Amino acid sequence: MIFEETPLPGAYIVTLDGIEDERGFFARQFCEREFGERGLMTRVAQVNTSYNASLGTLRGLHYQLPPRAEGKLVRCVAGAVHDVIVDMRSGSETFGQTFGRELSAANRAMMYVPRGFAHGFITLADATELLYLMDEFYSPEFERGIRWNDERFSIDWPIAPRHMSPRDANHRD
Repeated sequence: MIFEETPLPGAYIVTLDGIEDERGFFARQFCEREFGERGLMTRVAQVNTSYNASLGTLRGLHYQLPPRAEGKLVRCVAGAVHDVIVDMRSGSETFGQTFGRELSAANRAMMYVPRGFAHGFITLADATELLYLMDEFYSPEFERGIRWNDERFSIDWPIAPRHMSPRDANHRD
Protein backbone atom coordinates (compact mmCIF):
# COMPACT_ATOMS: atom_id res chain seq x y z
CA MET A 1 0.00 0.00 0.00
CA ILE A 2 1.12 3.52 -0.72
CA PHE A 3 0.13 6.16 1.86
CA GLU A 4 -0.18 9.74 0.56
CA GLU A 5 -0.62 12.43 3.19
CA THR A 6 -3.42 14.90 2.59
CA PRO A 7 -3.34 18.57 3.65
CA LEU A 8 -5.36 17.51 6.74
CA PRO A 9 -3.08 15.82 9.32
CA GLY A 10 -3.97 12.19 9.97
CA ALA A 11 -5.97 11.75 6.75
CA TYR A 12 -4.47 9.79 3.86
CA ILE A 13 -5.12 8.62 0.35
CA VAL A 14 -4.12 4.97 0.29
CA THR A 15 -3.48 3.29 -3.04
CA LEU A 16 -2.99 -0.38 -3.70
CA ASP A 17 0.49 -1.57 -4.54
CA GLY A 18 -0.42 -4.64 -6.53
CA ILE A 19 1.59 -7.52 -7.92
CA GLU A 20 0.50 -7.97 -11.53
CA ASP A 21 0.75 -10.80 -14.00
CA GLU A 22 -1.25 -12.08 -16.97
CA ARG A 23 -4.15 -13.04 -14.67
CA GLY A 24 -4.57 -9.53 -13.21
CA PHE A 25 -3.20 -8.38 -9.87
CA PHE A 26 -3.18 -9.05 -6.14
CA ALA A 27 -2.91 -6.37 -3.46
CA ARG A 28 -3.55 -5.87 0.22
CA GLN A 29 -6.31 -3.41 1.07
CA PHE A 30 -5.56 -3.36 4.79
CA CYS A 31 -2.57 -4.38 6.90
CA GLU A 32 -2.68 -3.93 10.67
CA ARG A 33 1.11 -3.54 10.84
CA GLU A 34 1.35 -0.88 8.09
CA PHE A 35 -1.58 1.11 9.45
CA GLY A 36 -0.31 0.80 13.03
CA GLU A 37 3.18 2.06 12.07
CA ARG A 38 1.49 5.32 11.02
CA GLY A 39 -0.72 5.55 14.11
CA LEU A 40 -3.84 4.75 12.05
CA MET A 41 -6.67 2.38 12.86
CA THR A 42 -5.70 -1.24 13.47
CA ARG A 43 -9.08 -2.56 14.60
CA VAL A 44 -11.93 -3.29 12.23
CA ALA A 45 -15.24 -3.39 14.11
CA GLN A 46 -17.57 -3.28 11.08
CA VAL A 47 -17.39 -3.55 7.31
CA ASN A 48 -20.15 -1.60 5.55
CA THR A 49 -21.23 -1.19 1.97
CA SER A 50 -23.09 1.67 0.30
CA TYR A 51 -24.77 0.98 -3.04
CA ASN A 52 -25.99 4.02 -4.97
CA ALA A 53 -28.14 3.47 -8.04
CA SER A 54 -27.84 6.92 -9.64
CA LEU A 55 -25.30 9.53 -10.64
CA GLY A 56 -25.52 12.58 -8.38
CA THR A 57 -26.44 10.72 -5.19
CA LEU A 58 -25.04 12.60 -2.21
CA ARG A 59 -24.51 10.94 1.18
CA GLY A 60 -23.19 12.75 4.23
CA LEU A 61 -21.51 14.47 5.73
CA HIS A 62 -21.55 12.16 8.78
CA TYR A 63 -19.42 11.70 11.88
CA GLN A 64 -19.71 10.35 15.43
CA LEU A 65 -18.77 12.14 18.64
CA PRO A 66 -16.42 10.71 21.28
CA PRO A 67 -16.42 8.27 22.91
CA ARG A 68 -17.82 6.61 19.77
CA ALA A 69 -15.84 8.60 17.18
CA GLU A 70 -15.01 6.38 14.23
CA GLY A 71 -12.15 6.01 11.81
CA LYS A 72 -12.90 4.77 8.30
CA LEU A 73 -11.10 3.35 5.31
CA VAL A 74 -13.31 3.97 2.27
CA ARG A 75 -12.89 2.35 -1.13
CA CYS A 76 -15.05 2.67 -4.24
CA VAL A 77 -15.43 -0.84 -5.70
CA ALA A 78 -17.82 0.04 -8.57
CA GLY A 79 -18.35 3.34 -10.35
CA ALA A 80 -16.86 6.59 -9.01
CA VAL A 81 -17.38 9.21 -6.29
CA HIS A 82 -16.02 12.56 -5.25
CA ASP A 83 -15.17 11.75 -1.62
CA VAL A 84 -14.96 14.60 0.93
CA ILE A 85 -13.69 14.88 4.50
CA VAL A 86 -14.00 17.79 6.95
CA ASP A 87 -11.78 18.18 10.02
CA MET A 88 -14.17 18.49 12.98
CA ARG A 89 -11.51 17.95 15.68
CA SER A 90 -11.85 20.63 18.34
CA GLY A 91 -8.53 22.44 18.74
CA SER A 92 -7.09 21.15 15.47
CA GLU A 93 -5.05 23.64 13.41
CA THR A 94 -7.06 22.51 10.39
CA PHE A 95 -10.48 22.55 12.09
CA GLY A 96 -13.20 23.18 9.49
CA GLN A 97 -10.91 22.59 6.51
CA THR A 98 -11.97 20.18 3.79
CA PHE A 99 -10.30 17.80 1.38
CA GLY A 100 -11.80 15.94 -1.56
CA ARG A 101 -10.58 13.35 -4.02
CA GLU A 102 -12.07 11.11 -6.68
CA LEU A 103 -12.26 7.48 -5.65
CA SER A 104 -13.19 5.01 -8.35
CA ALA A 105 -13.13 1.36 -9.20
CA ALA A 106 -10.59 2.26 -11.89
CA ASN A 107 -8.10 4.15 -9.69
CA ARG A 108 -8.55 1.83 -6.66
CA ALA A 109 -7.66 4.70 -4.31
CA MET A 110 -8.97 4.70 -0.73
CA MET A 111 -9.64 7.56 1.67
CA TYR A 112 -8.45 7.07 5.23
CA VAL A 113 -10.79 9.16 7.40
CA PRO A 114 -9.48 9.65 10.95
CA ARG A 115 -11.64 9.86 14.04
CA GLY A 116 -13.06 13.35 14.40
CA PHE A 117 -13.63 13.93 10.68
CA ALA A 118 -16.95 14.22 8.89
CA HIS A 119 -17.23 12.20 5.68
CA GLY A 120 -19.47 12.32 2.63
CA PHE A 121 -19.50 11.74 -1.10
CA ILE A 122 -21.36 12.36 -4.32
CA THR A 123 -21.59 9.68 -6.99
CA LEU A 124 -20.05 10.42 -10.38
CA ALA A 125 -21.60 7.38 -12.08
CA ASP A 126 -24.67 5.17 -11.89
CA ALA A 127 -24.38 1.89 -9.97
CA THR A 128 -21.64 3.10 -7.63
CA GLU A 129 -20.70 1.02 -4.61
CA LEU A 130 -18.40 1.82 -1.69
CA LEU A 131 -16.86 -0.47 0.91
CA TYR A 132 -16.05 0.93 4.38
CA LEU A 133 -13.81 -0.59 7.04
CA MET A 134 -14.81 0.99 10.37
CA ASP A 135 -12.91 0.95 13.65
CA GLU A 136 -15.99 1.66 15.80
CA PHE A 137 -19.55 0.41 15.90
CA TYR A 138 -22.37 2.59 14.60
CA SER A 139 -23.88 4.48 17.54
CA PRO A 140 -26.87 6.61 16.47
CA GLU A 141 -26.92 8.53 19.75
CA PHE A 142 -23.41 9.87 18.95
CA GLU A 143 -24.01 10.49 15.24
CA ARG A 144 -23.92 14.02 13.87
CA GLY A 145 -23.94 15.57 10.42
CA ILE A 146 -22.99 18.61 8.40
CA ARG A 147 -25.24 19.88 5.62
CA TRP A 148 -23.61 19.31 2.23
CA ASN A 149 -23.73 23.02 1.30
CA ASP A 150 -22.94 24.56 4.71
CA GLU A 151 -21.32 27.92 3.93
CA ARG A 152 -18.83 27.51 6.81
CA PHE A 153 -17.01 24.82 4.84
CA SER A 154 -17.42 25.88 1.17
CA ILE A 155 -17.12 22.35 -0.20
CA ASP A 156 -16.46 22.34 -3.93
CA TRP A 157 -18.70 19.55 -5.21
CA PRO A 158 -17.95 18.70 -8.87
CA ILE A 159 -21.65 18.25 -9.74
CA ALA A 160 -24.94 19.32 -8.20
CA PRO A 161 -26.68 16.68 -6.10
CA ARG A 162 -29.73 15.01 -7.64
CA HIS A 163 -30.60 12.56 -4.86
CA MET A 164 -30.16 12.71 -1.08
CA SER A 165 -32.06 11.76 2.02
CA PRO A 166 -34.13 14.41 3.81
CA ARG A 167 -31.84 13.94 6.83
CA ASP A 168 -28.69 14.70 4.79
CA ALA A 169 -30.38 17.67 3.10
CA ASN A 170 -31.21 19.22 6.47
CA HIS A 171 -28.29 18.55 8.83
CA ARG A 172 -27.87 21.44 11.25
CA ASP A 173 -24.57 20.71 13.10
